[in-house]
Amino acid sequence: MELSVYNIKGEDTGRKVLLNDAIFGVEPNDHAIYLDVKQYLANQRQGTHKAKARSEIAGSTRKLGRQKGGGGARPGDIKSPVRVGGGRIFGPVPRDYSFKLNKKVKQLARKSALAYKAQGNEIVVVDSLQFEAPKTKNMVAVLGALKAECKKTLIILPSANKNVYLSAKNLERVNVITASELNTYSIMNAKAVIMTEEAVAAVDQIFNV
Repeated sequence: MELSVYNIKGEDTGRKVLLNDAIFGVEPNDHAIYLDVKQYLANQRQGTHKAKARSEIAGSTRKLGRQKGGGGARPGDIKSPVRVGGGRIFGPVPRDYSFKLNKKVKQLARKSALAYKAQGNEIVVVDSLQFEAPKTKNMVAVLGALKAECKKTLIILPSANKNVYLSAKNLERVNVITASELNTYSIMNAKAVIMTEEAVAAVDQIFNV
């Protein structure tokens, strides 16, 4: 698949870039995407939730009523889960939500996500993306020129660029990552993917194709 290369003003440079069919032209695998996104979201969970059990509640252990003659069952102590202020039965405890996913499945998921974006004409390639200083208005101007100002946008860079990152930091719908940080969730969560020419080459190297 060939895409036109634009500059940051949205003008066609007249050059073309070839997207590797081994990455952007694969048959998307929905189940692989589901598993990778599920793992990504699970890894974001802190797992620090905690509720106190009966043995962890601070309270008196005195007997609340007579053994006999009360007209009902023998009452437990004040920390009983059936009483207000008592412990919680089978409450949440700290845990690790992360799980293992095979490397080949993750790779297939990322390829599938990129293939979906390529099929949907949602990928825009720019010759370069450089700012002399971090300014949000510069990033807004670039997004407007590339017709992505009203979309969730993923910007993929070949390497870290502080000025570009800071220029997009205050824009809620814009996410900036490097090619090495590429993940299925970020790709699928975006409605527009902006890549530099160097980022396209970096993606090829990452997938070893």
